[in-house]
Amino acid sequence: MTIQQLLKTAPVTTLLLISFIGLFVVQVLSGADANNPSTEMLIKWGANALPFTMGDEPWRLVSSAFLHIGLMHLLFNGFAMYFFGQIAEPMFGSAKFLALFLLAAIGGNLLNSYVTWQGILDGNGQAGLSAGASGGIMGIGAALLVAAFFKISVNGLMLNLRSLLFIMGINLVYGFAVPGIDNAGHIGGAVTGLIIASAFAIAYRRRRVITQQNMPIPQHPYPIHGPSPYQTDAQNTYQTYEVNQSSDVDTSYPSDPNAEFDTSTLETNFSTVHNTAISHKTQVKPSLFWILLPWIVMLLISVGFVWLWQDIHYQIVEVLKTIE
Repeated sequence: MTIQQLLKTAPVTTLLLISFIGLFVVQVLSGADANNPSTEMLIKWGANALPFTMGDEPWRLVSSAFLHIGLMHLLFNGFAMYFFGQIAEPMFGSAKFLALFLLAAIGGNLLNSYVTWQGILDGNGQAGLSAGASGGIMGIGAALLVAAFFKISVNGLMLNLRSLLFIMGINLVYGFAVPGIDNAGHIGGAVTGLIIASAFAIAYRRRRVITQQNMPIPQHPYPIHGPSPYQTDAQNTYQTYEVNQSSDVDTSYPSDPNAEFDTSTLETNFSTVHNTAISHKTQVKPSLFWILLPWIVMLLISVGFVWLWQDIHYQIVEVLKTIE
């Protein structure tokens, strides 16, 4: 798929890819190492670091999703975004797709911060930093899993559930097998995506049921064993004549072969058939609740994220007060 085609079918995906690449180029031009940027440089450009993110810079929960640690990290996430985005964005819509990515990225970073903080409290962890779009991408992948499970099609094509499970499984296994991978970020993003996509799927199913209920129902315009409305008086007369050959010819049958039949009965019957062939039911519209359900769920998730950030923030503040 060319850039023009991708921009037309998935504009948000295209803009996200451009932002990933653009930020990386600016980093390198400002002096960052393309393969192994320093910790100071990553913090400067908005990486997720517990003391900063849970302190006075919660914006790092979002900014870190656009920052990548080296060229290979960028290429891997860029390819995953290209692969998932061109399918998910047309399915969910651009606005919902962007909200899904951002919330999944925030959810991944929050879980990373929570796990890191609990490790510090238990005495077996230390503050680190994380960056990358992996959490948001895992959320998109998890949303596609839900779509495949509920058999939601994309332009008439069904998603392959097994293939998606295989891809998501590889990412999770790779994260646990290779040191330095933000597993909490991946899991947090995936769980967020599952919850949001479940709301999408439930609302989609409900709208589909209503659409099926609104479909017109074909009906027989006349009894199956009764006389056909297309049958004229002349045809009835002709059939009577054939059966009762001993009787005189019915005078209602035109004796002149050039005479025209009276088609008024035929036209009337045809009009009746045309008007009664399909019975239209009262159209039922989906309630506003089902239309807004995905946005309601995303709003509730956002409120939960704010509460979780404040909880960790206050815990850190109390610990610092105790130390002082």
